[in-house]
Amino acid sequence: MLAGGILLTLTAAVLGEFRGFHVEAVSIKAWLALTYLIVAGSIVGFTAYVWLIHHEAPTKVGTYAYVNPVVAVLVGYFLGGEALGARTVVGTLLVLVSVVVITTTPKKAEPPLIIEAEVAES
Repeated sequence: MLAGGILLTLTAAVLGEFRGFHVEAVSIKAWLALTYLIVAGSIVGFTAYVWLIHHEAPTKVGTYAYVNPVVAVLVGYFLGGEALGARTVVGTLLVLVSVVVITTTPKKAEPPLIIEAEVAES
């Protein structure tokens, strides 16, 4: 992720994306938001994902993709002063119910393996 960020920054510089950009024009609130995204969203989030992928089923771990937008909506509402409409609330509840169903549904039992020697004997 670090290498990708560096390469994308270099590519943006070569393509002239930084024309008109002034560091001093960026508010402290924006820098803090960027820092939060780097630390919580990338470092902590990716580390937790890698740990989970080694300790849980991929189906359960994959639910992070559904939970992240819900967390973003809640953070935006509580910390960013964003409005919540009925559609957003219903969608958020549907996502949460889906994640609960995925994580609590018992795994189906796999059929026993048949070894070739057993097949030849029968």
